[in-house]
Amino acid sequence: MVLSIIGGTLMLLGGSMALMMLTYHDGGFEMMDGFGGMMGDYGHVMGGLGFPYGIVSGLMLVSLVSGVLVIVGAVMINIHPSQSSTWGIVVLVFSVISFVGVGGFVIGAVLGVVGGVLALTWRPKSKA
Repeated sequence: MVLSIIGGTLMLLGGSMALMMLTYHDGGFEMMDGFGGMMGDYGHVMGGLGFPYGIVSGLMLVSLVSGVLVIVGAVMINIHPSQSSTWGIVVLVFSVISFVGVGGFVIGAVLGVVGGVLALTWRPKSKA
C-alpha cells in the first residue's frame, strides 16, 4: 500500500520538523525574543505564543509514533497479504490518531486513511 507508506513518511517528517523546532527554539515558538522593557522577559511565561512546552512535545510524539506504526502496517500488508484486514485497521486507526499531532501536514493523515480503507476492502488474489 504505497499511499500508506507515503502518508506515514509525511507523518514522520512532520514530527521530525516539530522536534527540530522544539530543540532549535528551545521549546517555544516566539516571534520576538520576549517583550523586554519593564515587563522583563514576559514572552516565556506561556512558552511563546501560548503553546506550553508539554503540548508541543506531546504532539510531536503522537506524530512520530503514528508515522512509524502506519509505515509498519503498510509494510506488513505487503509482506502478509492474507492479514490485510488486520494491518489495514492498524493503518486506519493510527492515521486518524495522527490528526491530533499535525498529521503529516494533514495530507499524510488523509493518505494514511485512504490507504487503510483500501487495505480493508482489498482481497488478495486467490492462487488458482
